[in-house]
Amino acid sequence: MKPIIEPFRIKSVEPIRMTTREERRALLAKAGWNMFKIRAEDILIDLLTDSGTGAMSADQWAGIMRGDESYAGARSWFRFEERVKQLTGFRHVIPTHQGRAAERILFASLGVEGAVVAANTHFDTTRANVEYLGGRAIDIPAAEGRDPQARHPFKGNSDLGALARLLAGGEGRVACVLSTVTNNSGGGQPVSMENLRDVSRMCHKAGVPFFLDACRFAENAYFIKMREPGFADRSIESIAHEMFSLADGATFSAKKDGLANIGGFLAGNDDRLAGREEQLLILTEGFPTYGGLAGRDLEAIAVGLAEVVQEDYLEYRIASIRYLGEGVVRQGLPIVQPPGGHAIYIDAGAFLPHVPRTAFPGQALACAFFEHGGIRGVEVGTFMFGDKATGLELLRLAIPRRVYTQSHMDYVIEVAGEIAAARGTIRGLRILEEPSQLRHFSAKLEPL
Repeated sequence: MKPIIEPFRIKSVEPIRMTTREERRALLAKAGWNMFKIRAEDILIDLLTDSGTGAMSADQWAGIMRGDESYAGARSWFRFEERVKQLTGFRHVIPTHQGRAAERILFASLGVEGAVVAANTHFDTTRANVEYLGGRAIDIPAAEGRDPQARHPFKGNSDLGALARLLAGGEGRVACVLSTVTNNSGGGQPVSMENLRDVSRMCHKAGVPFFLDACRFAENAYFIKMREPGFADRSIESIAHEMFSLADGATFSAKKDGLANIGGFLAGNDDRLAGREEQLLILTEGFPTYGGLAGRDLEAIAVGLAEVVQEDYLEYRIASIRYLGEGVVRQGLPIVQPPGGHAIYIDAGAFLPHVPRTAFPGQALACAFFEHGGIRGVEVGTFMFGDKATGLELLRLAIPRRVYTQSHMDYVIEVAGEIAAARGTIRGLRILEEPSQLRHFSAKLEPL
């Protein structure tokens, strides 16, 4: 069938406020040309992030009504813990209010000061947490991941040669190695099981702990099933379980493949490390059986972790992303190929060759999408990462889970065509004000 049939029925709807192009120009100026500063009610199609923006299922809402809000030892905690252990196989499960809290607790407990944290590609908060604690975040993406047009099935892989040099001490002590699945900063590209096995083997031989940033583990497992030999007959859950078994632990934002609006966890097998993590959790997040979350949130995540591994959902999810990507390409905008699991990444550097990196082509394109169509995306490039940028100047259009239909994607594709016709009018930007870290969240800009 050509139509993408959502494997669910819609029970509740939320109105979208329509705006004019003139209104949107004024809103951009008022927001300092920063997508994060535009009010959500002024957005038509919000593709800023897929984190915490999804729609929950009837079973998740039923779980919310069951939520046990006891401070210690709540029933909801034990349901959450059981599901996480069943899925991951890790002995220790530490709940957090979202993924970046798990990152901060992990890096502080490992002691990354003066050491290297290597990853296929760090995302913004991961890098910021490493650097805030005095560590060095070094990206080691596979060569194919640096080429937006390469059609390699697993462009999210780590470069094994670069990893070997780091593990040999080429940049000093390595505190840990991360594999982000899927590789968000690298275009939402998946990581193969073969690469995970190799990274795991090399780290364990060197005595360096290996962790997964597993917030999109189910999407990654689906790509493994579809693209990697030997996995076609495996269930998504069994593939995910093998991925987790290769790591010493994982950080997880339940706002992605937990299908929830808030929450996360930190998990692992090291008893002493877990003890340090738990003490820091109590100090900064909450008691170990709620970790900054309400019991109802724990219930919603437990249900979401069961729903996300259903193949009909994942087939629809990946098909929707591919549909948007193919439509944008037909309109003349280059994207990171092949389409990934949670977003389409438009190659703004290639699309706007007249806008130099120092003028932030990805941010300029983000502003164009909002002005022309009320669509909000996020820049992933020099504006986000500064001198730590990967070299790619991208605009990410991240698709919330179970929120938009095919007609919404058709609208985004139509707006892309309008922007393609007006590309010569798109100007770069300069920064007026910026904080010392994570500037893209709050900086003010103006057009050149």
